[in-house]
Amino acid sequence: MSQPRIPVTVITGFLGAGKTTLLSNLMRDSKQRRLAILVNEFGEVSIDGALLRGAGGEVEIHDLSNGLVAYDDDEDFLPTMQALWQRRGLIDHVLIETSGLALPTAVMEQLQGEALSPYFVLDATLAVVDTPLLLAGSFGQAPDGEDPAIGRSVASLFEQQLANADIVVLNKIDALGDEAMLEAEVRVRELAPSVRFIELAYKAKLDTRLTLGLHLHEPANTGHRHYGPVASMPGLKMRPLANQRLFDGHSHGSLGAHSHGLATHKHFHEQDPGWLSFMLRSQDAQDPEALREAIAAIARAEPLLRIKGFAPPPAGNGRLIVQGVRSRIELRHDAEATPARHAQLVFIGYHPSRTRVVEQLNQLTGTTWR
Repeated sequence: MSQPRIPVTVITGFLGAGKTTLLSNLMRDSKQRRLAILVNEFGEVSIDGALLRGAGGEVEIHDLSNGLVAYDDDEDFLPTMQALWQRRGLIDHVLIETSGLALPTAVMEQLQGEALSPYFVLDATLAVVDTPLLLAGSFGQAPDGEDPAIGRSVASLFEQQLANADIVVLNKIDALGDEAMLEAEVRVRELAPSVRFIELAYKAKLDTRLTLGLHLHEPANTGHRHYGPVASMPGLKMRPLANQRLFDGHSHGSLGAHSHGLATHKHFHEQDPGWLSFMLRSQDAQDPEALREAIAAIARAEPLLRIKGFAPPPAGNGRLIVQGVRSRIELRHDAEATPARHAQLVFIGYHPSRTRVVEQLNQLTGTTWR
């Protein structure tokens, strides 16, 4: 009898949608599954991988930092997946977080190719959405005074990420009312009519029963299911639901399984080289409010869509975690995290000026950044 294939969930979504926070919570809530996570970023260093490791838990985390996971010139993806299969007795589910500037189609195609299809099966593709930005119409608009190409580029990528998803996750919804949530669902359906499920992530949390182990890309009569340790628990019978619409808590309707276009899309910033990423570092401790205000001012002055990273606080315990989407900057002090020895910030935008960002960061924080 052949070995059961390992299910793979692909998590996509635009810059700042909250994919890493969602993954952190999935790690904490998936105690019955042994997870392996592949993190792909558009940048020099994996900030997201570092943040996930700070969340703790018995989870394998692999950083793929070239921003082109599973594309033809990615030399790491296939060997990493093959290595995971060699340790299949220790892994129940693989999650792949794609770069915010990428489409999931390359991963999906590789999973159906000869090298991986005997060993792995696509479980589902999730697209995480920054719901307030969706409602504000910001995915098709450039910041005031900036190149309109930013809006066109963002809108194109965002719509393709939705179109290739089985499940759309509406994130950052805690302050939204019912009317706003209904409007968000309507907009998703208008942009991507073939999406099967729309789920709500309050406090960036999802019920793992609605996220992992869905078997959306397996024939209904397949005899091989990879459930992990829970399948052998006495008295617990695990089987896929015959009616997947029981998962439907919202407006999923009666859509059946839909097929994705698996022709590999070129990474969209290859077609639009205006998208740039750079990292700045500082050896100095940072005042939280001064750092937050400085980053917000820089994001208003430069065409930046995403800022993330961490820094040591003045007291020296734990670290400051920075998450920014455009000029909306969140900074929190994680006192339980491994202390940060230095500061690292990643800036992603459309033709941003590294020189100007460095100058403003030095001036506004009163510390030295390079």
